[in-house]
Amino acid sequence: MRLRWLHRLLEAGLHFERRFEPFFRPAANAVFRKPVAAMAQWAINIQRRDEGLAIAEERIDPDEEASLQGMIDAIRVHLEQDFPPGEMERGGNTKTHGLVRAEFVVHDGLPEKLRRGVFAEPRSFTAWVRFSGPGPHVEPDIEDVGFVSISVKLMGVEGPKLMEEERFTQDFTAVCTPTFVTPTTRENAKLQEWSRLHLPIWYFLNPRDPHVLDFIMQGLWNETQTNPLGARFYSCVPYLLGDGQAMKYAFRPKTRVYRKIHGLPFRARENYLRDNMVRTLTETDVEIEMTVQLQTDPHRMPIEHAGVLWSEKLSPPIPVATIRIPRQAFDSEAQFAFCRNLRFNPWHCLPDHRPLGNQSRARRRMYHDLAVFRQRVNGVEHVEPTGDELF
Repeated sequence: MRLRWLHRLLEAGLHFERRFEPFFRPAANAVFRKPVAAMAQWAINIQRRDEGLAIAEERIDPDEEASLQGMIDAIRVHLEQDFPPGEMERGGNTKTHGLVRAEFVVHDGLPEKLRRGVFAEPRSFTAWVRFSGPGPHVEPDIEDVGFVSISVKLMGVEGPKLMEEERFTQDFTAVCTPTFVTPTTRENAKLQEWSRLHLPIWYFLNPRDPHVLDFIMQGLWNETQTNPLGARFYSCVPYLLGDGQAMKYAFRPKTRVYRKIHGLPFRARENYLRDNMVRTLTETDVEIEMTVQLQTDPHRMPIEHAGVLWSEKLSPPIPVATIRIPRQAFDSEAQFAFCRNLRFNPWHCLPDHRPLGNQSRARRRMYHDLAVFRQRVNGVEHVEPTGDELF
């Protein structure tokens, strides 16, 4: 009881602070983000040992399956507690701010080593792009943890896929923090258990098993969001880029978007992020650039530790594609219902883009099993999208 009371006090303090962040956070980011991240990364890296892995090489821990099952079980219980049948949402990246139509344009003139998978030749793909907030609850935007994510589903992608449930799609998922909330699936299972108890902050601050450095890294990028169309997103975990190459990818905005939060500090609209997306896509087209970062040092840029920031000095990001989002209306009930039924999974992919590392290996079954569970509870069948859907 005392622990829950203290957690609520910390949570209330975070919610209060977030209402004032837009007035000071940009300046604070400019001064403190890089040096504090560098110190946190130094402290994380001195605790790691060099496992002698090669570029793009994985190492499977014996307890991965047990950790994965613990994550699935905890999230499923949480979903059953929070959502009635017919209205069940995703266990993570839960709140949908918007699902928009887009065109994914692969750049011409890419270096030969990058011309793998969907980047093999300059061409365009039809895409659905989902912007979402954190889970596992659907809260007013100003009361979440300052987190947004993006899921990009390309359609018309030919060739064999690593998951047979969709034959012509390629999914890319990313979040607003460059490192993942937990370094491994073993630690993620602990976070899910604390979340099931509605005490997620104690995963980070538990004195018997602290994760303060990960808390710092998340806090440096989690902030009061203003418009998902103008946010930066990072894959956090690595992927193949053809045989013998590993990459992380990121998305960065190219268009100036509407960012004002009306009513701050105390009367922000419940869905102001969606409102700002609507206003932006009423007035202008939006472009978002995709970049990739190749793994050049297997220890300093690890595959199996998602809490380590890959240095841009060791491997500068290279632009490979542009997402073009035309002006559109996207906020109909029918389109949100369609979005709820979509399955996004990074294993919906060509073999050249196979997800790497323990977090990615876990996501294959976790995302699949929870999507099947969600659709069954909601009484809907899975349908692979084509891009021709009308609402």
